[in-house]
Amino acid sequence: MKTQYIILLFIISIFTSCSSTKVSATPSQIAALDQLVENKSFVIESDWALPQTTNSLMALQNAGFFAAGDNASRINLIGNPNELKIIGDSITSKLPYYGEVQSTTGYSGSNSGINFEGELKDYRIEKNDDNSYSITFDARSNSENFDVIINLYPNLNSEMILKGTKRFPIRYTGHVSSISE
Repeated sequence: MKTQYIILLFIISIFTSCSSTKVSATPSQIAALDQLVENKSFVIESDWALPQTTNSLMALQNAGFFAAGDNASRINLIGNPNELKIIGDSITSKLPYYGEVQSTTGYSGSNSGINFEGELKDYRIEKNDDNSYSITFDARSNSENFDVIINLYPNLNSEMILKGTKRFPIRYTGHVSSISE
């Protein structure tokens, strides 16, 4: 009987501790994110690239291709210049790409990153129940179309998923800030 009480107490403590770890946003954080999205003037800098893990990437990992601390499914971008910038109806991006390319982009091979500059197409914003935003749009580089999904959170963290017509999808996590910062 005593062990049943101990087990019950243990289960209750697990559920209580899990429910108390939910982080809520402050009103100032929510207002700051609302302002960024409303103005359509922000830049996202990514800290991590999370490519789709494939046999090819696993082969590179097994061959020791990745830097210490990186692996086939998580690559540190801190210190590597990268950004996705939205100003009004225009977008620019300079993001490194890790993953499989299904079709070559040309003979030079000099542009292996995800670089586009131009007009946003089919731009949609949705505010979620947790005060985060989901932003979707289409973008075009010189030789490829991309579906872009961006999730922005009140603590100014970001998550982006880019799906290209010639590449496997890749996800980036980082943070969003105002252009003026």
